[in-house]
Amino acid sequence: MTADLAIDVRGMTKRFGDLTAIDHVDLQVRTGEICGFLGPNGSGKTTFIRMLCGLLRADAGGGICLGHDVIKESDAVKRQVGYMTQRFSFYEDLSIAENLDFVARMYSLKDRRSAVRESLVRLGLEQRRDQLAGQLSGGWKQRLALAACMIHRPRLLLLDEPTAGVDPKARREFWEEIHVLAGQGLTFLIATHYMDEAERCHRLAFISGGSLLTHGTTAEVIDQAHLTTWSVSGPDLLTLAGRLRAHPGVGQAVAFGSALHVSGDDAASLEEAIAPFRTGQYEWKRIDSGLEDVFIQMMEKARRDVSP
Repeated sequence: MTADLAIDVRGMTKRFGDLTAIDHVDLQVRTGEICGFLGPNGSGKTTFIRMLCGLLRADAGGGICLGHDVIKESDAVKRQVGYMTQRFSFYEDLSIAENLDFVARMYSLKDRRSAVRESLVRLGLEQRRDQLAGQLSGGWKQRLALAACMIHRPRLLLLDEPTAGVDPKARREFWEEIHVLAGQGLTFLIATHYMDEAERCHRLAFISGGSLLTHGTTAEVIDQAHLTTWSVSGPDLLTLAGRLRAHPGVGQAVAFGSALHVSGDDAASLEEAIAPFRTGQYEWKRIDSGLEDVFIQMMEKARRDVSP
């Protein structure tokens, strides 16, 4: 492991009976980096995160997290990691301050009052300290959860779908805070479904069926996909999409606003497939493939690969 890697794990595998939830996954995340962890529901994101923070033990593989062996020194890893679960998991009949004090007790922090006060100030919760958690909106619940998983001053935050159900303004504010914290040296692994959030990350990891499909910056991930994309506008695009999908060479035909994005990983085959439809009725334009185009293509390919 090089000194600048907060996470350096290889061959990580987890099985539940006959199901292989995580299949020999390698992942490296640099210190101070925001790594977006993408994948469909059931792809293994939550299982992998729980393995990293010591809540689940790997059946194979291993490596280093924050300088500690993820298998043999999981207790040491837990003390330096903050884990924000997908669902709000705090006591709704306790106030914000009381919830934070409870978490501080769990970590046996010596000066709990000071730790709670600093957490309230850091996340802008001081004016709401006495408000019951159950009365908070989604955005404020998110702030409470982030404050709680940071109260013991971890070096790595593992966030599992942290903005699910949160309005766009609260999501933007959340991500601004994430970048401030990363600038202070905190490392993040963030599971998300949102492509606009993925593009805010320094690097991305795509997982499907428990296997890592690709890892790199947004530009690297798009480049590695070798995807060709056309935008087409015109009448009755829903019918056109159905006809296009039936042609070999068309990996996807997906509505984007008032147009379709038609993509394939073989430019020549795609050109041949769309040629009969390039009439005056439709306007076709070659465009750069976006992250969402790549994500959909990778998910579709993974689905086809496992289909009998």
